Amino acid sequence: MNIATLLSGGVDSSVVVHLLCEQGFKPTLFYIKIGMDGAEYMDCSAEEDIELATATARKYGLPLEIIDLHKEYWDGVASYAIDKIRKGLTPNPDVMCNKLIKFGCFEERAGKDFDKTATGHYASIVEQDGKIWLGTAKDPVKDQTDFLAQINYLQVSKLMFPLGGLMKNEVRDLALKAGLPSAKRKDSQGICFLGKINYNDFVRRFLGEKEGPIIELETGKKIGTHRGYWFHTIGQRKGLGLSGGPWFVIRKDIQENIIYVSHGYDVETQYGYEFGMQDFSFITENPWTEGAGEYDVTFKIRHTPEFLQGKLTRTGDTYHLVSSEKLQGIAPGQFGVIYDKDARICFGSGEIIG
Repeated sequence: MNIATLLSGGVDSSVVVHLLCEQGFKPTLFYIKIGMDGAEYMDCSAEEDIELATATARKYGLPLEIIDLHKEYWDGVASYAIDKIRKGLTPNPDVMCNKLIKFGCFEERAGKDFDKTATGHYASIVEQDGKIWLGTAKDPVKDQTDFLAQINYLQVSKLMFPLGGLMKNEVRDLALKAGLPSAKRKDSQGICFLGKINYNDFVRRFLGEKEGPIIELETGKKIGTHRGYWFHTIGQRKGLGLSGGPWFVIRKDIQENIIYVSHGYDVETQYGYEFGMQDFSFITENPWTEGAGEYDVTFKIRHTPEFLQGKLTRTGDTYHLVSSEKLQGIAPGQFGVIYDKDARICFGSGEIIG
């Protein structure tokens, strides 16, 4: 079997290479470059990543190819993010990067020549009822199925996730025992979208700054100023520059450039129990029969270890989720990710519309 492996230079993808070689495979390694050389606003500082990826390839005697997808990345992911931010929404570029770049453009450029593509994502493949489904990882803290929830059936059918059955500490131990070049490297805190770039710097480069008021929702009193609604997201607590906190962003008026906030951890305006989703995309297929119905599911609205319980219904093209517990900071533009009631299979996701 011919296997392409996406190698980032980090510990997770390096352990994937080690495990595949231990199983007797000789994968071809690919590093996806998305930063643009010489562009300050998209300089993802790939040198260290490429150096470690090269060292890993050399250790196992495997070929490494660098695939430059910066143009495709800008056209498909970065521009998507800026467009959503401009509209006052909260984008999730990681989700779109996986869908469009790692398993989209890469497949067209190189992956099509291989039987399988292996990655260091914490997820699994489940074969059930003669079909292939995206499954959750053993490690709930590292599970990344929410970032993969927009891929399609052709993509999931070709993927391998060798780390899906391992805990993060086991992966780190394997890297140390194997003497991998990246074994002691810290986990990346940057998202696929930005790499090592500061988020606010990136947004400022394209949307600039425009001072506006911060208003306390309950009193209507101006309590501060901000530099543009596009720097803030619903549910945000840090970075507001307000004293006497905690303060949370509750609402944004993008026409008037106003940020509304509430004070304290238990203010009801922070919370909601339900939201709608548009443009819902099923990875494998819709597991429910057509027509009206209420389905017990688990779900996520942000990247957390917890799978929340709720009930899903459909009206026309809109899916509606009612949570069993109150949700803090429901942010339109993010993805609602839906799983089976046991949080074992990820069915897909839709964009939250409130």
